[in-house]
Amino acid sequence: MDTSARGRRVVMTGMGVRSPGGIGTKEFWDLLTSGRTATRPITFFDAGPFRSRVAAEADFDAAAEGLTPREIRRMDRATQFAVACTRDAVADSELGFDALDPFRVGVSLGTAVASATSLETEYVIMSDAGRDWTVDAAYLSPHMFDYLSPGAMPAEVAWTVGAQGPVTMVSDGCTSGIDAVGHAAQLIREGTADVVLAGATDTPISPIVVACFDAIKATTPRNDDPEHASRPFDRTRNGFVLAEGAAMFVLEEYEMARARGARIYAEIGGFATRCNAYHMTGLTKHGREMAQAISLALGDARLDPGQVSYVNAHGSGTRQNDRHETAAFKRALGEHAYRVPISSIKSIIGHSLGAIGSIEIAACALAIQHNVVPPTANLCEPDPECDLDYVPLTARELPVDNVLTVGSGFGGFQSAMVLRAVA
Repeated sequence: MDTSARGRRVVMTGMGVRSPGGIGTKEFWDLLTSGRTATRPITFFDAGPFRSRVAAEADFDAAAEGLTPREIRRMDRATQFAVACTRDAVADSELGFDALDPFRVGVSLGTAVASATSLETEYVIMSDAGRDWTVDAAYLSPHMFDYLSPGAMPAEVAWTVGAQGPVTMVSDGCTSGIDAVGHAAQLIREGTADVVLAGATDTPISPIVVACFDAIKATTPRNDDPEHASRPFDRTRNGFVLAEGAAMFVLEEYEMARARGARIYAEIGGFATRCNAYHMTGLTKHGREMAQAISLALGDARLDPGQVSYVNAHGSGTRQNDRHETAAFKRALGEHAYRVPISSIKSIIGHSLGAIGSIEIAACALAIQHNVVPPTANLCEPDPECDLDYVPLTARELPVDNVLTVGSGFGGFQSAMVLRAVA
């Protein structure tokens, strides 16, 4: 993003979060700053046959969220999360959408596995739990297209706010949540839209997704201690904890927000994404691709590395990711990498795949608002190769003006975003 060429600034004026450990933004922030964890044994299905049987499930009741029976039947769980978060973000922004030009309002939604939960459920029904090789179409849901087409998800968000501008689905694996917000900011900066509902959602805690990560041994087998199973940057870590969740934001052009006296969480200062073109799941040891994304995002925000107040790490809790990130921070931030506080909220709420990038953006905006850095839970035995300040166990109060958040996704995607305080 070249802000000098366009001159339009992008700010966040509304937020809605659904995450494990609590419903709503306040509960989300309270959990993060407490250092408690929301990782538990899987309850959504019998996980007995699986290698990894822990996850971070959200306490989500669609009916209590105000969704009608027809909406619940039509929407996959991930879409329900996105719509609930959108309604919260709109209310939080106090922006009168009815008075806006609908062709100047857009949607940018990220996800990794889209409606995988509903697709699996429908297959189980139509195949009689896998007994029949040929499925019986007589049992096909009339909403199967909504589950099959990822584009149905941002369409539901667009219908919620009456958006008739650019509506986009972004699916870049685990960087989807950052990339969707980055794309939204680009739309506003280039003048294509004035307001964009942006964020991401994923509800992947289902047998097929758990089996996929079991197969490559990416998730933790620490089933006897689920509360402490997610251990980013810890010497004893052995995989990530699968999770679900969503976060949606109202992004708008700065002058418009200022003119109406809006409360501003943060400005989207810079964004960049790169791909390592290396391996579907593997990462290079030197972290050059993530480092380049970080440097480009900082340049976009016109910040020097030494001006970064806090880094929200990807911090998945896999050995190769944690070491890759540590190398990237040192390469991109130089000596400041040893001074700046860095933490991973995945230690608390797990890894919700495509949604986590947006949930982490929410955490970054709240860190700016409250001048508090959330901790890395369960970090008791630091990996000697991860020798930076990863804020172990306890939240830290300090001035937070400029925040860097990063993401790393299967396929080699590496993304970085800078959020900054607005005086």
